[in-house]
Amino acid sequence: MTDVIRHISSDEPRVMVVDGSKVARKLITQVLERTLPGVTVIACASGAEAQRALHEGAVDLVTTALRLPDMDGQALARYLREHAPQAYIPIVAVSGDVEQRLQNRELGGEITDYFDKGGGYEALADFIRGYVEPIARGEGNVLYVEDSKVVALATSRMLARYGLTVTLANSAEDAVAILQAARARGESGADLVLTDVNLKGTLSGGDLLKWIRGELALGKGCLPVLVMTAEEDPKHQAALLRAGANDLVVKPVDERLLATKLLFQLRVAHRRRVQTASPPANGHR
Repeated sequence: MTDVIRHISSDEPRVMVVDGSKVARKLITQVLERTLPGVTVIACASGAEAQRALHEGAVDLVTTALRLPDMDGQALARYLREHAPQAYIPIVAVSGDVEQRLQNRELGGEITDYFDKGGGYEALADFIRGYVEPIARGEGNVLYVEDSKVVALATSRMLARYGLTVTLANSAEDAVAILQAARARGESGADLVLTDVNLKGTLSGGDLLKWIRGELALGKGCLPVLVMTAEEDPKHQAALLRAGANDLVVKPVDERLLATKLLFQLRVAHRRRVQTASPPANGHR
């Protein structure tokens, strides 16, 4: 995770641009270099080229066309999720048919966010800047699951400084009760869940994650879950991501990294909720 912290806290972001069109790659690169000081753009003409480039160093963000010369952009996103040297890697689909794929529910959880090419490359640069230069404040209700009163108080105060509302649960069992009660009232209970892995009680943070994804049937886009863990074993981390964690935060927690991840996931979830609530142009879902 050291590479992740180095790049996020750096003034020189690295952005991978994957597009089969040489013109598109050149235009995106020019706009990014003009609007993001110090940016390094890794331009790739195919999925295979992007796969090779991925192993040459961590990147802060990937944009990919959904139609590539050698594979579908979503297949590339799946590969990046499985092989990226860091857990935190936003993947943005850039295409002219994003809206149609969304309406047809064809974009999976591997794609973090999406951008319609019709918005223009200048707008795309602004869009990307929102990821690589994190917003200082946000809004949303975070269900925070932590059994240490000292840690819970310190982290809750930190989250409040970023404009977030915190609902504290002392155990996974308490979090389950909060979410169940909210569902009975027809409410979500939280915009995001932040949980430690190791908790007092019968259920762990991993159990809570599986319950949210299974029993509640809430996917990553509906209720983001960030998991804090002191376990640096890649296999353990991969298991949490496969179980449905949107992202991981390795302890001891870096405040800026945690805030960046939280605000990022809240933004993406809000965008997806708005998209889901908006009916397609033809009036059919």
